[in-house]
Amino acid sequence: MTKKTLSVLLIVIGCLLIASAGGLLIYNFWDDDRAEESVHEILEKLDPIIPESVDEVSSAVTDASLPDVDTPSADPDGEMPTAEIEGYRYIGKLEIPALGLTLPVMDRWDYVRMKVAPCRYRGTVYSGDLVICGHNYTSHFGRLKNLQPGDAVRFTDMEGSVFRYTVKQVESLDGGAVEEMISGGWDLTLFTCTTSGVARVTVRCSADEE
Repeated sequence: MTKKTLSVLLIVIGCLLIASAGGLLIYNFWDDDRAEESVHEILEKLDPIIPESVDEVSSAVTDASLPDVDTPSADPDGEMPTAEIEGYRYIGKLEIPALGLTLPVMDRWDYVRMKVAPCRYRGTVYSGDLVICGHNYTSHFGRLKNLQPGDAVRFTDMEGSVFRYTVKQVESLDGGAVEEMISGGWDLTLFTCTTSGVARVTVRCSADEE
């Protein structure tokens, strides 16, 4: 192979790599926009199912402060009620005012479901050990790393029961640290994988005192 041929070949390979990277970037933007539209569509169908009085309070939350809402008692051993929307079942919605997020939460997780909305990984709000996982879309859990201790989080179940939490710490866990993820006695844990997939951004929350 001549030097000229080799140079042409390297230029072609370089152009292909640049085109591939550009295509991937465009796809990521498209996928993020799709995920955001999906959330809005689900919430439009989910909100009317939740009792009106709770929904009115939820729609008034626009900043990092949350209004006082009574939290009805629930059976710690009980299953979370669900509602079916477009073939998936949801346990309620999660609000993170500091990030301007309101997200539906599915009753169980897999990688296909996480492309649509955040999912329950394990636990319940009633037993005080709920773990929610989400994809790192900007419109899902991609900005969890920006949360600070003291930020408010709220979860509303399908019966209109409201559970309020405060962020206590934000940590990074190894991608394979499953036991560490679900242990520690936290009332609520939110997590997402980093872009590289090597680690998980993990937000630990404690329930507010009534």
